Amino acid sequence: MGRYAGPKCRICRREGVKLFLRGDRCYSPQCPVAKRPQVPGQHSRFRRRASPYAIRIREKQKLKRIYGVREAQFRRYVEAGKKWKGVTGEAILKSLEKRLDNVVYRAGFAHSRNQARQLVGHGHFLVNGRLTDVASYAVAEGDIVEVRPQSRDKLRPQIQAASERRPVPSWLARDLEGLRIQVSAEPSVEELEQSIKMNLIVEFYSR
Repeated sequence: MGRYAGPKCRICRREGVKLFLRGDRCYSPQCPVAKRPQVPGQHSRFRRRASPYAIRIREKQKLKRIYGVREAQFRRYVEAGKKWKGVTGEAILKSLEKRLDNVVYRAGFAHSRNQARQLVGHGHFLVNGRLTDVASYAVAEGDIVEVRPQSRDKLRPQIQAASERRPVPSWLARDLEGLRIQVSAEPSVEELEQSIKMNLIVEFYSR
């Protein structure tokens, strides 16, 4: 199945929380989640109480949609997280946070993760001086992500506008003048934008 191409605000309404898929629109009074908080659909007001299975699958879907990954790719993150030492849920979240498109978004270089994925795919960013156009590329502590010289004049106004609204997490160091991001530490799970119940997701894949 291909990537979802329908209204992104409908996804947020389905999950019952803002996933920040539309950039500035998510912060405006026009956000459909604020105007119509009910689940989309004709009979949304008459739905039954969710079963334990439904609760777990909705939490899984929410995390997938936040980072814009497909089911097969998300399952690989889960399987890799199970093999790492420590808490499986934290390992999964850290792997998702270290994606290159997420780093570009979290540093305020794009209005949304979807836009960040597009910028990376179009070859606008260098990682440690090398062109990297793979959105799922996993950065490591000490890596430097920067806009390539040929794209700086084109992207600077857009980055300036996006950075005004987005605070930078402590594990990233942003240089707006040089259009550079340094990964100064491991991602912090406590600084996530949304509250995710990872135990429910791990339980879902442990059936």
